[in-house]
Amino acid sequence: MSTVSVYSYTHSVTYVTDNVLRSLKDIIRLSGLSPANLANSWESKHRAIKTWIESRHLERVELEIFNPATNALIVRWDLDIVYQWSNGDGSFYTDTEQLKYAIKKAGVAPESANYEIILKTKPGRPDVSGWGPATSRSTDGMVRQTLGSTVEHSGLGASAAYWRTR
Repeated sequence: MSTVSVYSYTHSVTYVTDNVLRSLKDIIRLSGLSPANLANSWESKHRAIKTWIESRHLERVELEIFNPATNALIVRWDLDIVYQWSNGDGSFYTDTEQLKYAIKKAGVAPESANYEIILKTKPGRPDVSGWGPATSRSTDGMVRQTLGSTVEHSGLGASAAYWRTR
């Protein structure tokens, strides 16, 4: 019995990791930015996200779209990781339409914008090569818009939100 649960949790971790990264790619592309930076570091990001979801240390994946001249945040997308996994019915989904609608509301990023992906973890996380502590840009003067559940597999998932100027 525990072998089945371990397999199912591993499957859920892989599904959520894959779809968090695909969601980031969609946000980047639909915001008018090049996904080349994400594509070039896909394996590293996949390894870190999967490792830290598996160990339950990943709290949030942040996609910061910023002005490279001032380093000021333009918009930030959050994918908060939800750990309510159960070995129940195995329901799964990824809500790309919800993201597309929110991206239209947030607007296309300026042509000069750049982006970074930051992984927020709990203390005591296992080390992943190429990853260390990171500081998020300030969200002062911004308001958070919550979208709700975007990715789920048997209760393990990600809820999306974005920060916009008031």
